[in-house]
Amino acid sequence: MQLPDEMEPSAEINIVPMIDVIFSILAFVIISTMFLTRSEGLPINLPSATTAEPQQTKQINVTIEPDGDIFVDTEPTQVENLKSSITALIADSQQGLVIINADKQVDHGRVVTVMDMVRQVQGAKLAIAATKK
Repeated sequence: MQLPDEMEPSAEINIVPMIDVIFSILAFVIISTMFLTRSEGLPINLPSATTAEPQQTKQINVTIEPDGDIFVDTEPTQVENLKSSITALIADSQQGLVIINADKQVDHGRVVTVMDMVRQVQGAKLAIAATKK
């Protein structure tokens, strides 16, 4: 039984911990979105132009297997046909990045021959794929 002089304690909700949690989540979201952007140079303010166009570079993978077989993307080819195969793929975009994926067991001379053929293609940039240690 309650006496009329005693008052019930008032119920209250403490929102300070909830605010701390919300700020922690907000800080996490802000910091994680900073890593989603890909910076390819120093941060600068670029001028604007009405005739600006994005440069499309086609990526072409040349794979050399341990037994010496050569593939352009997934199509098998011979060294003699490599130049024409890459030229046909680059023809649309006028530029292409040719990535050579050579197994480490492949003869060095075979890789140099493929690189020489790629360098003869107009508009082809050359890159060699490797894994990071």
